[in-house]
Amino acid sequence: MKFTLDRFVNAPADVTFETFSDFENSPEYIEAIERLEMLTDQPVGVGTKFRETRTMFGKEATEEFEVIEFDRPRRYVLRSYSCGAEYLCEFEFAEDGGGSRATSTVSTQAQTFFAKLFSPIGVLMSGTMKRLIAKDLADGAAAAEAKANPPEETDEVRT
Repeated sequence: MKFTLDRFVNAPADVTFETFSDFENSPEYIEAIERLEMLTDQPVGVGTKFRETRTMFGKEATEEFEVIEFDRPRRYVLRSYSCGAEYLCEFEFAEDGGGSRATSTVSTQAQTFFAKLFSPIGVLMSGTMKRLIAKDLADGAAAAEAKANPPEETDEVRT
């Protein structure tokens, strides 16, 4: 299974990249993430690992991710193994007019006999997965836009 989603973000690509790749703080702005634990003590880059717990399909699910590609401020790729399958989540960021475009490609490759046997169920769940990733993109975009366009301070006193 493989699908790609993208979203316009009213923020420069470098701000969008930095927001999306700030894994440690992602529970603050990605609604579905319940908690995140960094497993490596290093600046974010190739080899960074973290454990993410989120609500999926009405249940709490915890997955471990590793950054396997990191090209600031254009692209990063996360890999996870779960239920006998390899999951790759590619994120790309490009300037787009007055803002940027965030693109996410998710692919799944069954690795075990049982994962291959049950792969048709994955196809049935792809619509739900697309909605979850679209919501993550929207949440990340909102956070990047807030960083790039902070509210203006005013000296005006309201009563």
